[in-house]
Amino acid sequence: MNTQDLLARSIGFNTPNDVKRATTSRLVYAIQPTSVTFSHKSPSKENPNECPPAHASGVNAIAIDRFEGRYLLSGGADSSIAVWDLEEPSVADDGNLSYRPLSSVKKSSDQHKLGITQVAYYPFDSLAFLTSSYDHTVKIYSSETLHVSASFDLDSVVYNIALSPIADHLLVACATQYPAVRLVDLRSGASTHSLAGHSGAVLSTAWSPVQEHLLASGATDGSVRFWDIRRSVGELGLLDLEDSIGINQSASSSFTRNSVHGKAHRGPVNGIVWTEDGRHLVTCGHDERIRVWDTNSYANTLANFGPMVRNSGLAPCIPVLPPTQFLPLEQDFLFYPNGHEILGYELFEGELVRRLKRPERQHHAPAASSGKAPAITKDRITSLSWRAHDVEMYSAHQDGSIAAWKPRTQEDADLDEEEEQEREERDVSKKRKRNALEEIYQDLTKRKITFGGI
Repeated sequence: MNTQDLLARSIGFNTPNDVKRATTSRLVYAIQPTSVTFSHKSPSKENPNECPPAHASGVNAIAIDRFEGRYLLSGGADSSIAVWDLEEPSVADDGNLSYRPLSSVKKSSDQHKLGITQVAYYPFDSLAFLTSSYDHTVKIYSSETLHVSASFDLDSVVYNIALSPIADHLLVACATQYPAVRLVDLRSGASTHSLAGHSGAVLSTAWSPVQEHLLASGATDGSVRFWDIRRSVGELGLLDLEDSIGINQSASSSFTRNSVHGKAHRGPVNGIVWTEDGRHLVTCGHDERIRVWDTNSYANTLANFGPMVRNSGLAPCIPVLPPTQFLPLEQDFLFYPNGHEILGYELFEGELVRRLKRPERQHHAPAASSGKAPAITKDRITSLSWRAHDVEMYSAHQDGSIAAWKPRTQEDADLDEEEEQEREERDVSKKRKRNALEEIYQDLTKRKITFGGI
């Protein structure tokens, strides 16, 4: 903990909450890759050093339960599903922590027939979760048995699903290949309600964290639309990247029900996330831009995240926003999955603060079946998830692995250095003792021994 923060607290300049925010914010900024591994089975006896990945054909999506922050759910490109207990790791032969699935299920007649696109725990009950797939279905699973309890066929590819974190209406907003948001009612089992307005496939949906009936969606037509599911018309309006004023100051704002020209991005929009207080919306598009919108005025805040942003493909590309309780007031932070690395930005300034990459040794490269050199697999990040109640983040990768990211402060580095020095000193001491014993042994063996007569 910073001594200046403690001094300011002792004098009375800071509150205990200020000290807590200052400490946890340093932890957020100090997040680093760890050596923790996730493997769907133990290494074989023939290849004890080869650790199988979490999913053999790649990980498409992950989610962590919001209640305990203990159980990580992962969905594979081969339609496999696994649940991991983050509080029950085992120690691998190399001394590093390793996780094995608490339970898992592979492709079968009851499961998805194609790769999973999204996974999500129930908002009020972690004993059940939902999955979506390229096979046009959304399924409900029991977290304990991994048995399917309900299945919905939407007759088109489902790219993304979203459940409200506060509402009790249990509506699932589905982004599908069809140019309308599909709503699935988990209570009635109906999946016929649609929100029409987009002119292209819907790629991302997100419910407001403060208004239970407010929904945002992004599509391949570049638009981001807002919906009030209680209204017969449904659509409230859409965002316009050219509008930096908003409806509060301009009567001619593009955020009107009849507008059809507004574009949030010059390309498909495949990522939407709300800030925790619901006052801002973050969108990501194929124009390689991240935009932050004021949801009170629906104006573009013009935050500029620079030229490093990369975005392609129709799969969801959703950033992670750490809980605001861990950060200073009005200084939200954003982690963005940028290909094989994670970019950390100041949310409202767009300033690049961190570039996070995994060490090369952590990449999984499956061996080629022909006996040739291992195939080179791209280490693309497919999904990010923040662990509730902790300063920890997890990432899913196209090579089948799951990575853990935890804080590593200067104090941790100093402790590691001290331990390394102590280890080296012990090794030197042992070596000296071995050398001394070796000298004594050699001296004894070189001496000529004579035996006298009786």
